[in-house]
Amino acid sequence: MSFKFTIIIGLLACMVTRCVAADWQPAKAPLATRWTKDVSPENVWQEYPRPQMVRSEWTNLNGLWDYAIRPRSDAQPQTWDGKILVPFAVESALSGVARAVTPDQTLWYRRQFSHAPSNGRNRLLLHFGAVDWQCTVWLNGQQVGEHEGGFDPFSIDITDSVHDGNNEIVIAVWDPTDAGTQPRGKQVLNPKGIWYTAVTGIWQTVWLESVPNEYISSLKIVPDVDTSTVLITVNAIGGEGVRIIASDQDGTSEAEGKVGEAIKVKFQKPKLWSPDSPHLYDLKVELLDSGEVADSVESYCALRKIEVRKDDKGINRLFLNNEVLFQYGPLDQGWWPDGLYTPPTDEAIVFDIEMTKKFGMNMARKHTKYEPARWYYWCDKLGLLVWQDMPSGDADKTPESKANYRRELKAMIDTLHNYPSIVMWVPFNEGWGQHDTPEVVAWLEQYDPTRPVNEASGWHDRGSSQMSDMHNYPGPGMRPIEENRAVVLGEFGGLGLPIPGHTWQDQSNWGYVSYKTKDELTDAYVALLDAMRFLIGEGLSAAVYTQTSDVEIEVNGMLTYDRKLEKMDPDQIAAAAKRLYGPPPTLSVLAPTSEKIPQEWSFTTTEPVLDWKKTDFDDSSWQSGQGGFGTEGTPGAVVRTNWDTSDIWLRRSFQIDSLPKDGRLYLRIHHDEDSEVYLNGQLLTEYPKYVNEYVTLPTKDNSMIALRDGKNVLAVHCHQTGGGQYIDIGLEIATEQDQQ
Repeated sequence: MSFKFTIIIGLLACMVTRCVAADWQPAKAPLATRWTKDVSPENVWQEYPRPQMVRSEWTNLNGLWDYAIRPRSDAQPQTWDGKILVPFAVESALSGVARAVTPDQTLWYRRQFSHAPSNGRNRLLLHFGAVDWQCTVWLNGQQVGEHEGGFDPFSIDITDSVHDGNNEIVIAVWDPTDAGTQPRGKQVLNPKGIWYTAVTGIWQTVWLESVPNEYISSLKIVPDVDTSTVLITVNAIGGEGVRIIASDQDGTSEAEGKVGEAIKVKFQKPKLWSPDSPHLYDLKVELLDSGEVADSVESYCALRKIEVRKDDKGINRLFLNNEVLFQYGPLDQGWWPDGLYTPPTDEAIVFDIEMTKKFGMNMARKHTKYEPARWYYWCDKLGLLVWQDMPSGDADKTPESKANYRRELKAMIDTLHNYPSIVMWVPFNEGWGQHDTPEVVAWLEQYDPTRPVNEASGWHDRGSSQMSDMHNYPGPGMRPIEENRAVVLGEFGGLGLPIPGHTWQDQSNWGYVSYKTKDELTDAYVALLDAMRFLIGEGLSAAVYTQTSDVEIEVNGMLTYDRKLEKMDPDQIAAAAKRLYGPPPTLSVLAPTSEKIPQEWSFTTTEPVLDWKKTDFDDSSWQSGQGGFGTEGTPGAVVRTNWDTSDIWLRRSFQIDSLPKDGRLYLRIHHDEDSEVYLNGQLLTEYPKYVNEYVTLPTKDNSMIALRDGKNVLAVHCHQTGGGQYIDIGLEIATEQDQQ
């Protein structure tokens, strides 16, 4: 009878679980992605969560858990608020909850799992991909572990606490978000502007893994392209020797050594990893005890080299595999309207990476967050370079906040070290929590000498590391080249376009500069990239465009936040991006600006007659003045003639003795705000909004036909609505170099 009763109870429990799962729905949210409908308690994140150290025996604990939100002073709850879908944060729609947790509250989790009798020759590990931020774990009423850190994975050996049959896990999580001193990226309790919804609790896969008593605990993989070798260090609990077998379609390489020592694997026909050819070698790593295999894991590696050194012109550049490669990609926030920090599915990860490459980019800067392991796996597999930010903690730089930062920085490097796609560490962004910069950089360069360090992207440059990184919106721009550091543009662009039906909120969306149509946005983006080619010629080594997708009220993405629409013409922007990787054009000045030497203009602030832009217009009644024209204090301006009214009209002539045979006309311009420029009565271009410095921007495709032998006339109108104001232009011609 007791056996039958047990079977009946088990069947009833299964029926109840299935009913609860069938009733589960995502919570209401402003937007859903194209993958939201594919998520369910039965299929949520089924992929193996650790692609660089794979074992066959594991149990996925993702799915529905009990949850409760209680005051921090309360003990473990006796009743629960409902079900939460792990691994989605409680604030997210895909958790099924979408509730906020305050710093004076604790988020509790509970679930059961069944464990078969052990033979005594195995250990049972409980793995967490990430829990934000501080958590304590109990198994069957006994505390088995605790952890602080919102991004790094951790494991607990629960062998001595697990029972045969049913077991109960209880977890308590506390997360102060921006009220605390811990690294937390762009999460805030009150989202606004560039700051987003908080993420609390479990946000990556939870899983059980059965391992032998003697087992491999971690790998460290260091490639050496110049010797066609990879150094692999195997760390283990127990065991003596190690055997490593590396293979691809052309054959295998094998090496043996000891636990804890670097073992050299030599490749006879080496194939290098790059964005265009992301070649990976499969690895089988065996832990040996008295010559017998005690444990084994599957992994992979690549031959890839990244460094900063001088090119043949003596300019510091980024080299990949001993060749100069301009790196260009998006600022990748890694946020989702349905899952917040957690992508809805593995397919969603692949989509973002494939779209980045479709847009002609070869890199992504992962911004103040780091991702689940599978994101880096797909970057490795599909071929996308990664600049990895350390999640920021914009606290008061107290001893406590510094200690949290250093501990979590080390955890990030340890977690992500082996991914060949990662080619740069970025410990600080825009001064957010920035402290002791040279000291942090020195430690990082010593701890991982295989990658360059970018000390701080934007703002406060302390002169350390191998990068000088500026932010310039909308840009582009660059700092002066340096003797010992490469110059990069860590953020630019931010061009905005809200698309109704695909925004987080209906109104008050935000971008650095906003446009009204897809065509306008495409043209403005292509113009920025064309202008950047000249900076590459001057020494710019990389650039990061803001950003992959819209995020909450930010509408400056290349994709909408729901990933349903491409906001620019993909063919045009891909072609513009691919031009960045070729030789930059050469520039010749036809009519200089007043940046260095003042140029004489005729001008008026009273609206002239309609033919003011024509070559033969009589401007003798206009005033004369030296460029540029504007008000003191306007960023980047060189004011020689004051202009403080709403509008100004300018005219100036220059001579051409011999018409150029080919090339494209560019304007060297600083405009604040809207400007229209004519050459010999023909409209060259119109530039809305403003820039913060002189930039080189393309004119319309047919502008060359406006040039004449002899006298040529530039005519300009600039309109100002508020704030600083300034206008100055020059005319240049760009000639393409032969492609090598």
